[in-house]
Amino acid sequence: MKEILRAKRMEMVHSDIRGPLFVEAMDMQARGIDVLKLNTGNPATFGFKQPESIERALETHTADGVGYCDFKGMPKAREAICEYEKSKGIKGITPDDVFIGNGVSEVVSFALMPLLNDGDEVLVPTPSYSIWGNSVYLAGGKPVFYVCDEKSGWYPDIQDIRSKITPKTKAMVIINPNNPTGVLYPKEVLEEIVQVAREAGILLFADEIYDRLVMDGLEHVSLASLAEDLPVVTMNGLSKSHCLCGYRCGWMVISGPRHLTEDYRQGIIQLTSLRLCANTLAQIVIPAALDDMETPASMVRPGGRIYEQREATVRELEKIHGISFVKNNSAFYIFPKLDVKKFHITDDRVFARDLLHATNILLVPGSGFDWQDPDHFRIVMLPEAEVLADAVKRMGEFLDGYKQGEVRGIGRKTA
Repeated sequence: MKEILRAKRMEMVHSDIRGPLFVEAMDMQARGIDVLKLNTGNPATFGFKQPESIERALETHTADGVGYCDFKGMPKAREAICEYEKSKGIKGITPDDVFIGNGVSEVVSFALMPLLNDGDEVLVPTPSYSIWGNSVYLAGGKPVFYVCDEKSGWYPDIQDIRSKITPKTKAMVIINPNNPTGVLYPKEVLEEIVQVAREAGILLFADEIYDRLVMDGLEHVSLASLAEDLPVVTMNGLSKSHCLCGYRCGWMVISGPRHLTEDYRQGIIQLTSLRLCANTLAQIVIPAALDDMETPASMVRPGGRIYEQREATVRELEKIHGISFVKNNSAFYIFPKLDVKKFHITDDRVFARDLLHATNILLVPGSGFDWQDPDHFRIVMLPEAEVLADAVKRMGEFLDGYKQGEVRGIGRKTA
């Protein structure tokens, strides 16, 4: 029998958040080494509790989730999602436009598979959460990465977007707030993006999973609220705002002129009906969660955990020579930049490995977010403020005198 090999479509797929370095960290933990895992945005790992609103919703309704539900999702859940998205200014939608999935990761695949023929292109931001680039590859398409410009506060570079549109471009992805930068895009930037899509005649994918985790008095604007005349697929969920990652509860809402998306919708229906239905227990809590805006708001206002953890991280990062950053105003991520000349860095994965073995801190390098230069890494700001402050201090101590290629063993500097 011949060796069984991976399919060609897997060649470009990468998973750095839980990739080889994560496996090394798990091996360290198995050997009794305490590893601080700043690689994954998983609030429950760091003591964030299930909101009481969710507990109450589950207390008396679990029996409602025993059987399969509609392949689009439970009616009450879709009604709640529709009302929420309408409250964000999205017009002309009904519960029939809502598809519920097992997390945004699943609905991304449902959105891309019926859209793309082999070689079709999708504009994807760099840096970005890698589910998008990976899913485009798996759907037979080609991700074309447009730049989010750090010098402009990590906002999308509109001219770069325009330069990368071709006759093969089918859609553009906007992640707002962005992961990994933690930056919210203002209305003016979104309006420019919508105009580009309008001129090019392309579908917009709006990944807005962090829309309820916005700080500093800013307000999230839904992309679809600015594009009533365009087809937009808006994606959201409860994993981050209500600390329910394990529930795998996400959704997408299709807005814009119905006649432009009817055949595409039928493709989505084909896929979602094959899957039968999404996790029903997660769907049961959707109405209660979307009626509970206090839970996310309490985390991001001054004194709230996410806000104070952000402040602690930034204070310590400012003290490290050779690191610069754009302060995040959303989510719980920051994407600092390393002075590659100072530290002789040519491979950000090597840097992350050196850091892990010297400090027991696990990070994801920038290349894990489809960033081409070896000069960035993401910090997940979910541990308590004092834990984060200590971790960033240790990063600074590690970088003091660090030169890539001059470490050995577990990352100690050579004599």
